[in-house]
Amino acid sequence: MNNSISSPFQRFSLLILGFVLVLGLLIGWIFLQSQSQSDTGESNGFFAGSAPENLGLTHQQLAPCPPTPNCVVSQNADASHQIAPLLYAGDRDQARERLLKVLSVVPRTSILVSNKDYIRAESRSRIFGFVDDLEFYLPLNQSQIEVRSSSRLGESDLGVNRRRLEQIRLAMQDLEP
Repeated sequence: MNNSISSPFQRFSLLILGFVLVLGLLIGWIFLQSQSQSDTGESNGFFAGSAPENLGLTHQQLAPCPPTPNCVVSQNADASHQIAPLLYAGDRDQARERLLKVLSVVPRTSILVSNKDYIRAESRSRIFGFVDDLEFYLPLNQSQIEVRSSSRLGESDLGVNRRRLEQIRLAMQDLEP
C-alpha cells in the first residue's frame, strides 16, 4: 500500500488547508499588530498609518479635507465634506469639559492633545486598527466647536467619521445643563 498523496483531490485538499492556515495566521498577526500601542499612546498597528502633518490650527482654522470621501470638517468645506459645528450654551470651559467627558467614553478613542481652545484625539477601528484623527477647535467668543474627523488611510470610511461626530453631537446635547 502506498501512503503518498497521489490523487488530485488529496493534493487540492492539502493546498486549500495550507492556504486557510496561512490566511488565519496572517489575520491573527494583523489583529495583534492593530491592538498594539506605542509608549506615547499613538497607534502603531499595521493599518494605523502616520499622523498627517497638517493637524492642528492654522490661523484659527482646522485643515481642509483631502479630496477623498473619508473626511468631514465644519470650516470651509465643500458640500460633500461639510458637517455642522457642535453648538453649546453657556461657558466655553464647561463645554470643553463636557466634550472631554464625551470623548473619554467613545470606544477605542484616545485624547492626545487638550488645551483651552483645541483638542485632538484618535479613534481606532475594532478589528484592523484603522486610525481616524479627530480635532475640535473652541473659538473664543463663539458658542460653537469647530470639528474635523478624517481617516488616515484608504479612500472611503463608509460614513464612520460623520456618524461618530453626530454621535458626539447628541452626547453633548444630552449633557447640556
